[in-house]
Amino acid sequence: MRRGIAASALVASLALAATACGGSDDDGGKAAGPTTITWWDTSNATNEAPTYKALVQQFEAAHKDIKVKYVNVPFDQAQNKFDTAAGSKGAPDVLRSEVGWTPAFAKKGYFLPLDGTEALGDQAKFEPNLIKQAQYEGKTYGVPLVTDTLALVYNKALFQKAGITDAPKSWDELKADAAKVQAKTGVAGYWGSTQAYYAQSFLYGEGTDTVDAAAKKITVDSPAAKKAYGTWLSTFSGKGLHKADTTADAYAHIQDAFVNGKVAAIVQGPWEITNFYKGTAFADKKNLGIAPVPAGSTGKAGAPTGGHNLSVYAGSDKAHQAAALKFVNFMTSAKSQETIALKNSTLPTRGDAYTSAVKADPGIAGYQGVLSAAQPRPALPEYSSLWGPLDTELPKIAGGKEPLDKGLNNAELAIAKLVPDFSK
Repeated sequence: MRRGIAASALVASLALAATACGGSDDDGGKAAGPTTITWWDTSNATNEAPTYKALVQQFEAAHKDIKVKYVNVPFDQAQNKFDTAAGSKGAPDVLRSEVGWTPAFAKKGYFLPLDGTEALGDQAKFEPNLIKQAQYEGKTYGVPLVTDTLALVYNKALFQKAGITDAPKSWDELKADAAKVQAKTGVAGYWGSTQAYYAQSFLYGEGTDTVDAAAKKITVDSPAAKKAYGTWLSTFSGKGLHKADTTADAYAHIQDAFVNGKVAAIVQGPWEITNFYKGTAFADKKNLGIAPVPAGSTGKAGAPTGGHNLSVYAGSDKAHQAAALKFVNFMTSAKSQETIALKNSTLPTRGDAYTSAVKADPGIAGYQGVLSAAQPRPALPEYSSLWGPLDTELPKIAGGKEPLDKGLNNAELAIAKLVPDFSK
């Protein structure tokens, strides 16, 4: 869900051709000299990658027998590129994998089980739900590196001008607050997204999801889901509510408006913390308000758990796997995670990395406070792909080109093709 990654696509693709050879590196683990492993990092090339490159240098300095070929791969291309490379035995030894990719790659046998290995030597230090999210059929296929979730982020100064002292706890409260903000400040109070990932919180607020994985049932067109998406649709029309942006640049438009004080609140993830601080509205970091996403009719707030794990390619030889396990252990250590958090303003995945220095960042401290509302995704290989049909239908619904019932029915039919053994 990140911005600013397309510009590096061409450079990265050229680099991949030269370096995507983790399992068949020239030394094959037999030649004299250091073992060279390849790491595909999917972080933001501008805001985050420099920190990871510096950590690679630290690792190499401490492990003279291992070299790391660092390749930054655009996030929106990495899943397909790894799938292709792994299928031809040419994948990198280590992948920074989005949590939703784990079940699919584990099912295909592309990821090495890490239970009992050096990579998971500190397993007890990690948040249990994040370890659970790295598992498939009882085995662990990744070590959590960074985590994230969605929250309601808001401009404290604009809220104060409108006489609002507390963040809204329900969507009805948010809509009322949005009207107050516009009346008192002249700017929109809230701007919502038409992306399916951002609409997920509305489903959780009604106690449902796109599918019931345990019951193997599609629920995207259920009464509870219709109620959820009805509430979502209502946030695009009304006083203080910005109309839906269905353009290809909607993400950038919403983000830029928020950081420059042209809208008082949006729903966003911690990957944008550094960009929040670059905006004129948050030159004073303390002006950034962070609260759980508003709750639905159940009275409970819920947001999807995101983030990235480090996973090891199962197709590498033993020497490369051993080196990769050392590397993963180093990169996910408390010290490394503290460095990543301080430099990149991302959320650590282990409690001992939330040092006083890390929590001094109001953005990190704020998002840490909403993690209790984050819900892990089911270990369903097809789960992440289920947002695809909704990303097609929701902009049509929000833009007034399609009724809600028709859009959800279309999404249900498309999802049925992705999980053909699920009932409707």
